[in-house]
Amino acid sequence: MEMRSGEPSGKVKEREERGKRAHRNSSQEVLEWRESFDQLLKSKSGVNAFHTFLKTEFSEENLDFWLACEDFKKTRSKTKLASKANRIFEEFVQNEAPREVNIDHETREITRKNLSGATSACFNEAQAKTRTLMEKDSYPRFLKSASYQDMSRQAASRGTSKLSHT
Repeated sequence: MEMRSGEPSGKVKEREERGKRAHRNSSQEVLEWRESFDQLLKSKSGVNAFHTFLKTEFSEENLDFWLACEDFKKTRSKTKLASKANRIFEEFVQNEAPREVNIDHETREITRKNLSGATSACFNEAQAKTRTLMEKDSYPRFLKSASYQDMSRQAASRGTSKLSHT
């Protein structure tokens, strides 16, 4: 069996194929982000690209809050649930919070009341409002942004070059 860099040639080819698939998947993924906001949020690299874009608009707190809520829902310990809930509320929800999200007074009050019996659902309404705001406002701007347009063009050209070479 032929050896390259200490690996059997089959292993080298397998690694190259895996790399090509990952590249193709990431190209496909970039193009899927424009299909729906959900597609973007399902993708780790999509969330990272969207976060970078939001930073340029000084509005990343909405996504950070949404991500904190997603993480919060996975908390199983009652004690941790209560302390995490208070931390999230103080950072994002209360009036004059350091990274206050843009939600109406009623939702803010409902969320504050939910803290007294913190459950994994106590931020659901506030999280849903922030998600809708991002989907209707920031997401369309992200899709029109130069950074996404560049990623999209590169992904599309990688896709078409793959087709012509196969």
